[in-house]
Amino acid sequence: MDYEIKTQGKFKFIEEGEGEPLVLLHGLFGALSNFKDLIDYFKQYNRVVVPILPLFDLNILETTVSGLAKYVHKFLESRGYHHVHLLGNSLGGHVALLYILKHPENVKSLILTGSSGLFENGMGETYPKRGDYEYIRKKTELTFYDPAIATKELVDDVFEITSNRLKVIKIIALAKSAIRHNLGEELRDIQAPTCLIWGLNDTITPPMVGEEFKKLIPNSELHFIDKCGHAAMMEVPVEFNKILHGFLDKLAEKQ
Repeated sequence: MDYEIKTQGKFKFIEEGEGEPLVLLHGLFGALSNFKDLIDYFKQYNRVVVPILPLFDLNILETTVSGLAKYVHKFLESRGYHHVHLLGNSLGGHVALLYILKHPENVKSLILTGSSGLFENGMGETYPKRGDYEYIRKKTELTFYDPAIATKELVDDVFEITSNRLKVIKIIALAKSAIRHNLGEELRDIQAPTCLIWGLNDTITPPMVGEEFKKLIPNSELHFIDKCGHAAMMEVPVEFNKILHGFLDKLAEKQ
């Protein structure tokens, strides 16, 4: 992906296009490349912003979902982004939920795809097996309906992360924090229009998780995509972008 990574103080981010800010939050193993098709498409209509979350750079006490939500708040404030469309995948969805619960006035709409925050299957009891490339390859493939999406480059990235002892400690800290900070009835406080886009074949946050979010978030709509796993914007980008564009168009019409 050829987008320029910009720097402002401690913040690193991508910013492409003009218009209302569409802020994308990646997951625990989410590379910026996960959002390539989404950025390419929506930069025609929005200012697309992707902050690089400091998953491995915060001190261990702040390496939590709420620590990341605070980081997002400082980033948005420093950049002067207001009334954003906030999109999160996997752990990024969980961060988006904590952010909107604390700062509802700054979120125009919420988009969740394969979000944690209610329930998620982790990498399993034996995770992480450091140095076991085949194990990491199989676990990475489980993210997708089509295992071919887990390219060697993607598996290599995950393997590099899980081979670093300090990064593994941070991953475990974030995963435990996500489980501890699971949400429930407080989701009823979210008033922003919410679009839930879920893979019918997601094994990490299964379809029933999307249904539960739909039940708890008052002003929400749920879209399922068949033959799709945990990262819909990456695996079926054309369908994902069509759903999201329709959702944002409907909001614009109501203004």
